[in-house]
Amino acid sequence: MSDGKLYLVPTPIGNLKDITLRALEVLENADVVAAEDTRQTIKLLNHFNLKKTLISYHMHNEQGKSDEILDRLKSGEQIALVSDAGMPGISDPGSVIVKKCIEEGLEFEVLPGATAFATALIYSGLDSSAFMFKGFIPRDTKSRKIIVEELKDRKETLIFYEAPHRLLSTLDFLLNNFGDRNIAACRELTKLHEEIVRGSLSEVIEHFNNNSPRGEFVLVLDGLSEEEIEKEKRAEFEELSIEEHIVKYIEEGFSKKDAIKKVAKDRKVAKNEIYKYSTNI
Repeated sequence: MSDGKLYLVPTPIGNLKDITLRALEVLENADVVAAEDTRQTIKLLNHFNLKKTLISYHMHNEQGKSDEILDRLKSGEQIALVSDAGMPGISDPGSVIVKKCIEEGLEFEVLPGATAFATALIYSGLDSSAFMFKGFIPRDTKSRKIIVEELKDRKETLIFYEAPHRLLSTLDFLLNNFGDRNIAACRELTKLHEEIVRGSLSEVIEHFNNNSPRGEFVLVLDGLSEEEIEKEKRAEFEELSIEEHIVKYIEEGFSKKDAIKKVAKDRKVAKNEIYKYSTNI
């Protein structure tokens, strides 16, 4: 008997009309549908008049259930894996079973479809040429410090998911650690009450202090701007003498000549002016 095949099927992030014809075809032909929440998936299947066998596959049983799915695939079954909304494996279960299929040489196919973070990125109007998607910001202080150190100096647009009851605390966290950058808070994407709130972090915080957050959010945050980078560099070298500034670059591995060039560029003065301070270095 030949092995079956696993299909990772994205489902609509809100509007059921966004499901693809191919997704419906795969769901209709699947022997089993593995669902993050069977109660949510049955609503989707019923809407499209699909009667399927459902098994539960979520973050709390992903390891064990992956082995069950592998056994089913080896027995020749066609299995569709869906999350509650969007693409399986993106802040939802799915990555574990994909890795195991690769390790065991089992066939799987990923269907394209709606993804909340990509929709929000375009809605934001912020730079979409380079971005980082980080999912949910961790709750514990230690992990949050790591996130700040990792991301505060990134130029790319930053994208996060957040639940409504944690929105204001997360916005405060971003303001306190990343400064008052521009942000788009996108809620209920593709649904009836879809809303995009754009502005500085302080402005968006004020908006949601006056309007209780409802629905699931995607937060799209501006990366570190060139202006901020220049400001940070100025603050760093303004405390140094010119000689100390030159030595700093030499200690970083630059030649004396290149160090002088960099100091002149930082301070926006002629190289020969900086050179005068380097004779004893």
